[in-house]
Amino acid sequence: MSPATRPTTHRRLHLNAFLMNAGHHDAAWRHPRTQPERVTDLRYFQQLAQTAERGRLDSIFFADGLALWGKVRHNALGGFEPLTLLSALATVTEHIGLIATVSTTFNEPFHTARKFASLDHISGGRAGWNIVTSGTVNEARNFGQDQHLEHRLRYERAREFVEVATKLWDSWEDDAILLDRERGVYADTDRVREIGHRGAYFGVQGPLNVPRSPQGHPLLVQAGSSEDGREFAAEYAEAVFTAQQTLADAQSFYKDLKSRLAQHGRSEEDLKVLPGICPVIGSTEAEARALDHELTELQVPEYGLAQLSGMLGTDLTGLPLDGPLPELPEERDINGNKSRFTLVAELARRDGLTLRQLIARLGGGRGHRVVVGTPEQIADQLQEWFTQGAADGFNIMPPHLPGGLEDFVDHVVPVLQRRGLFRTEYTGRTLREHYGLPRPANRLTATASGTTGAA
Repeated sequence: MSPATRPTTHRRLHLNAFLMNAGHHDAAWRHPRTQPERVTDLRYFQQLAQTAERGRLDSIFFADGLALWGKVRHNALGGFEPLTLLSALATVTEHIGLIATVSTTFNEPFHTARKFASLDHISGGRAGWNIVTSGTVNEARNFGQDQHLEHRLRYERAREFVEVATKLWDSWEDDAILLDRERGVYADTDRVREIGHRGAYFGVQGPLNVPRSPQGHPLLVQAGSSEDGREFAAEYAEAVFTAQQTLADAQSFYKDLKSRLAQHGRSEEDLKVLPGICPVIGSTEAEARALDHELTELQVPEYGLAQLSGMLGTDLTGLPLDGPLPELPEERDINGNKSRFTLVAELARRDGLTLRQLIARLGGGRGHRVVVGTPEQIADQLQEWFTQGAADGFNIMPPHLPGGLEDFVDHVVPVLQRRGLFRTEYTGRTLREHYGLPRPANRLTATASGTTGAA
């Protein structure tokens, strides 16, 4: 990335709200504070987005998969396609960033680039793309494949996919549209170019049929923490959503990822690391622990066991809940989410957890850290990780909605603001400005001398 200018601001937390139907706890939909009947109600998500914006959060984020996740018999699953939803949320918000997950394994670069450029225009420069390679055989089977593409090959495809999308976003120069009514010239065709890409996975002529958007490129986000995932993030990502259970693990991941940037010509400021945190908040510690206990008591073991089986690549059906984990495969033999497999397996072994205890521990965050306490105690935890080299910000995963987000915005954010750790007002307009990241230069412009127009 070669920006003309880089924002120079005091280092402050970046906070993203990861929104998921009734909330992140797998029993949230059973709790009386939630509204699972509204998971296809646009107004519900509009209200959530407005709550997050009221808290001056950097962004909201929607995950996505290309199959029905988990056991719908026991959880409020399914819902909106995220890019469609975020386009609607853009019309009722002014500042907050809008991040959607789109898979590079079961999509094509042209229509993905087109959709994100469209969202960036619609929102006035607030679009972000969480780049995933997909991780389940059920997704493959929805696209005519019996088996999932091998892990390494998925990342090879993802690299080429992002390269093509980037070229497409750059296929229009910023000043390509002339709007010269007198001469009858709408666009300077010397500034709208074919990309002529031919690679191992894609052949794309271009140019894109959407002009260059306010941000140039949407904010690029990534969430894989395997070796392949870290290398991919170091090369392309501008924000990383990650999962660690301990400060030491988070510090190790942070240091490792930042150390990889230089070999790609990038600085440490070019990439923001945001560990996931599921905050269970109460006005007192006892109140918070009571809420955590209520949610655990509402869990359906059958659902938790199915989720755990998926994370570990091992069928746990029928095993005694009060017994230990069985012998697991090696990480190298896992073709799904390798980093989550390792995290969950190590958590169970380190703490000597039974299956029932492991299901309870994973209920709120699916491997992300669950923090239970008062607003001040939650803020203490965020501040410690932020100041001790473990995070640039956090991916906030409310255990229940809408109340869990409201509690964070109304009670935790003010503590962070009083400590000078978080903004009190938005100072930028685009998502890149919220994250303190530059607008990328158009890479095709620099190599276009001597070429002719293509459109």
